[in-house]
Amino acid sequence: MLYPNTELLSPAGCYPSLRAAISNGADSIYFGLAQLNMRAKARRSFHLEDLPEIIRICKESDVKSCLTLNTLLYEHDLNLARNLLETAHQQGVNAVIASDMAAIQIANEIGLEVHISTQLSISNYESLKFYSQFCDRIVLARELNLKMIRSIFDKIQENELRGKSGRPMELEAFAHGALCIAVSGRCGMSLYTDNASANRGACIQNCRKEYTVKDTESGKELKIDNNLIMSPNDIKTIEFLDEVLGAGIRILKIEGRGRAPEYVGAVTKAYRLAMDAVQNGTYSQELVASLMTGVEKVYNRGFSDGYYLGRQQGWSGTAGSKASHRKTFVGSIQNHFKKAGVIELLSEASGIEVGDEYLIIGDTTGVVEGKIESMRVLDGEDMVEQASADRGATVTLKESNEVRRGDKFYKLEAVEA
Repeated sequence: MLYPNTELLSPAGCYPSLRAAISNGADSIYFGLAQLNMRAKARRSFHLEDLPEIIRICKESDVKSCLTLNTLLYEHDLNLARNLLETAHQQGVNAVIASDMAAIQIANEIGLEVHISTQLSISNYESLKFYSQFCDRIVLARELNLKMIRSIFDKIQENELRGKSGRPMELEAFAHGALCIAVSGRCGMSLYTDNASANRGACIQNCRKEYTVKDTESGKELKIDNNLIMSPNDIKTIEFLDEVLGAGIRILKIEGRGRAPEYVGAVTKAYRLAMDAVQNGTYSQELVASLMTGVEKVYNRGFSDGYYLGRQQGWSGTAGSKASHRKTFVGSIQNHFKKAGVIELLSEASGIEVGDEYLIIGDTTGVVEGKIESMRVLDGEDMVEQASADRGATVTLKESNEVRRGDKFYKLEAVEA
């Protein structure tokens, strides 16, 4: 069955992630500009001066861009919010993802398309109908199951509900990535403990930590070791993606602006292939199983269905990632001999050997994956074919993809279960 106007929306917190999203099939990307977004304190974050280049790359690639400005806005934020929105509109951003009515109204005033964030927890048709006068797309509350979503979609169809632009209202939902224990991400825990508001992009992720329970009379402590009781598994819908599209979701959103470029690339690639398979009738669980190999290699907290299938939520059993592989920095690319399809690498941090899987990551390159089939190592003045190279060696190896001097080279190593 064909589903019209579907869109794969991928995260970008840095240039390599932006490039990785685009090269792996994203139809659109979403990003924040340091302040006033829910990943304002993330290690990977763009700034206002990056905006022209972000838009240039997106337009060059025929990919839509969405500015995320979805925090609570205090009175002293309003001038900054207006400046960000006006600048984004002038530069050619396609839409803003917002939750505060001040940001929504400013965007409406200046003619910038609005997508209402999941932070507003829109969970029923009447609420969606009310907000349709301000926006063209709703990112539904994460707590809805597919039956609930289908009910909303059916009423949109029956009533021919249209958004502010006059187009039919669009439904967006998270297809993959982190799930917060709070209602649609609205949490007060880190504000309470550290005066760092999650609703203003400063979450310190208290929920992802291990805790002990203490008997105040005896002083005995018990570690809560079976589950991280406030840290849910990541959402994964690739195994029932046909049902998600069938429920009326047309924009599949991948969570992860704070995650690494290889995560963005791997997950975008898997969902692109799965979405295309649903559309052309080749979607199957065999295909899903083959795609999951790449998804499991990158950062994840284990997987669950989220709330979509109405099943019990899964919980992270341990802190940190459950990825099947980890990357280890080897060194930087010194030269790329394009005609020969060869790169020169200084293994400044770690040794490598034939058979190693690797990633090359760079601002312009994005993410390139490969496997070392053979290599030559500098021995005196000669390059000699060898099976391994120690730390500090100069190495050449075949790489046909377009990579650049200064790109970072990592080897991928399987994590012991």
